[in-house]
Amino acid sequence: MQSRFSLTTGYSDALEQLCSHLLSQRSGNRRYILAVAGPPASGKSTLAEQLVAKLNATRTDCAALLPMDGFHLDNRILAARGLLSRKGAPETFDAVGFGVTVQRLHDRSSEIIHPVFDRTRDLAVAGAGVITPEVDVIVVEGNYLLLKQEPWVSMRTHYDLTVFLSPPMEVLEQRLIERWLIHGLEEAAAQARAQGNDIPNARLVLEHSDAGDIRLSDR
Repeated sequence: MQSRFSLTTGYSDALEQLCSHLLSQRSGNRRYILAVAGPPASGKSTLAEQLVAKLNATRTDCAALLPMDGFHLDNRILAARGLLSRKGAPETFDAVGFGVTVQRLHDRSSEIIHPVFDRTRDLAVAGAGVITPEVDVIVVEGNYLLLKQEPWVSMRTHYDLTVFLSPPMEVLEQRLIERWLIHGLEEAAAQARAQGNDIPNARLVLEHSDAGDIRLSDR
């Protein structure tokens, strides 16, 4: 069993401390799996990407990223199910397929191929991500990794350490509206889009997720 990690400082120092911890956990053939969860616009993707980049700066192929976003259902399927306007909600992901991939993460006998979400085209690209057998640390990132419902709960046994990002709801609301403004929507339309889907998803994550081994809230 891997030792648990205690974070003793705030968010600003989390990257350095997490990186040091992950480097210290590389041993033998066993991979170390870190899960980074949190609501949309919490900063989890940025933290996960920076962690992987920092680890790979110490050694090529030291770390790899597995984003949950690659398992978005295609827009055509969502439209057929009446879920297109709810894209990003738990039911709009291939959660079972994601879980199967998570189960494989400790297997170093072959490379793991996974889909990656292309935001410019708003779709998941099959076979766009590769985790090679040489990788020691895998950072899994997504909104619902710590949600207190299946199939997310069953995946938790595969994580060695979990981090949950939880900025205040008012901060998340501002960021989520800003996202749509950046995409060119007018203020009223941006607020409507955020209130109709993104903000309910954020509230779901904050209110119905486990706290994780480490909780970061001061950002």
